[in-house]
Amino acid sequence: MKLSQLMIGLFSMFILTGVVCQKKLTEEELIQKAARIHKKVLTLDSHTDTPLRLLRDNFDISQPHDPHKNSSKIDFPRMKQGQLDAIFWAVFVGQGPRTPEGNAAAREKALTLFNLIHQTIEKHPHLAESALSPDDAYRLEKAGKCAIFIGIENGYPVGTDLTALKEFYELGARYITLCHTKNNDICDSSTDPNGPEYHGLSEFGKQVVAEMNRLGIIIDVSHISDEAFYDVLKGSRSPVIASHSCARAICDNPRNLDDEMLRQLAAKGGVIQMCILSDYVKTPPSNPAREEAFKEYKKKYKNFSQLSAAEQQQARQEWWALDEMYPQPLATVADVVDHIDHIVKLVGIDYLGIGTDFDGGGGVEGCYDVSEIGNITLELVKRGYSEKKIRKIWGGNFMRVFREVERIAREIQENES
Repeated sequence: MKLSQLMIGLFSMFILTGVVCQKKLTEEELIQKAARIHKKVLTLDSHTDTPLRLLRDNFDISQPHDPHKNSSKIDFPRMKQGQLDAIFWAVFVGQGPRTPEGNAAAREKALTLFNLIHQTIEKHPHLAESALSPDDAYRLEKAGKCAIFIGIENGYPVGTDLTALKEFYELGARYITLCHTKNNDICDSSTDPNGPEYHGLSEFGKQVVAEMNRLGIIIDVSHISDEAFYDVLKGSRSPVIASHSCARAICDNPRNLDDEMLRQLAAKGGVIQMCILSDYVKTPPSNPAREEAFKEYKKKYKNFSQLSAAEQQQARQEWWALDEMYPQPLATVADVVDHIDHIVKLVGIDYLGIGTDFDGGGGVEGCYDVSEIGNITLELVKRGYSEKKIRKIWGGNFMRVFREVERIAREIQENES
């Protein structure tokens, strides 16, 4: 063998084994690197249920809370501590009767939550501002304020009235999760115990998709059935999001997306926002006592959204007591990043982000509330993700979809005029 060939072979071996130009960082150096990156990039959480907390008279979002005492995962001090720059607060309305009266009540509750969100932001102008576009998020990041976006979780408040979409858009809604845990007038849910009603989108649901495209409201496919997911991809001119879902290949839950769904979502230019609700991250071990206790609880409070405020508070207290009595082992930050690794290997770095579902059940060991979100960045750094890739995961990919939805809406509206 010639000397030049030997040198080439040795050099190739060094490259493959990472010997050349590689320095193994210490734990402290990794922590410092992750902290620098986390501070530099725009961090966006695409789904939280914090507005439900705002309904409680004794909850002050300007003060820090202990998540282990009342399960509150988000407030302004902890957002600052975790360096979260932008957040979507969900106007969530649980599925109730699909009657004119039920639809009217759902719409009224949604309007109450919209007003409450705006009032809360107006009370704390030095901490946060309402955000309506990607530019708002980056502007407010520079100003040191949190950008508060609004999403609607469950299209139930739309009822069967297409004009409600424009009303909600004008109030600040920038995405709508088409359904929740049960079928509604728009589409089938992935978890309705009665099974599919339309085998996808309803005829009204197809009109909703078209109108959301026209207005510039992002379509959220979390919670919807697999058949509805494919109907949405077929009917939407704009890319779509899954605001808080995981990879079904890692955790086999109907709320998660399987590999083919992930491929199709990416082919459409969409993004899956990684949820950190433990049961969607890692299949929990069997716990018969807990399962039986919560089965009885769900029977007792099967129509939670229809309860009075006092009854809802009593239901929450009972939930917390059961959770403390029958604790469930939580998934970890490493488990969360296993999903991210899988999605990146499957479709690339450009199609995923973070949607924690904090205050709606989200929270894992190592990232139990918003103050600990930097630990996700740390785990990504430990696994070799670059600043450029982390920037995409923490907000860049979502903002790309957001801008494209806006662009297509302008195009549709220009063609109409």
